[in-house]
Amino acid sequence: MEPRTASLFAVLAEGRTRFTTLLDRLTEADLPKKLAPSPNSIGFLVRHIGDVELLFAKNVFGLAGVQVHARTVATGYDSGEWTDLAALKAYVLESAVTLQRAIEAQAAADWDTVIETKEFGRRTKAEALGRIVSHTAYHAGQIGLVLKYGS
Repeated sequence: MEPRTASLFAVLAEGRTRFTTLLDRLTEADLPKKLAPSPNSIGFLVRHIGDVELLFAKNVFGLAGVQVHARTVATGYDSGEWTDLAALKAYVLESAVTLQRAIEAQAAADWDTVIETKEFGRRTKAEALGRIVSHTAYHAGQIGLVLKYGS
């Protein structure tokens, strides 16, 4: 892997540990928990992280062949269906591996390429990487709060 890409991937990998540490502690009984008045359960948030990682792999970093059905993004609300811990863990493992492949495919010059999305406008790929790191950490923080105080 090219050195700049390796350094940026290390930032993502370290940032994602906020999420994976919580993921290792989850039980199926935790998945429907919410923190009132928030409408989103832990299960929804886990699925959402995976959905967005796959969207970034495909739409931001241009990885060909990525199939993503970002149901949490498309619906925008928690339907209560995200209650299978094994399936959710498999999904976010797949999303992490796919995002890693997308990042590893970037050349040094690619990080300065400007991309545009309706969600966050025009950004370089390096700036977009910051967006996915902060997105995952933000929702990991929500999961942590729901684990501590939710029901």
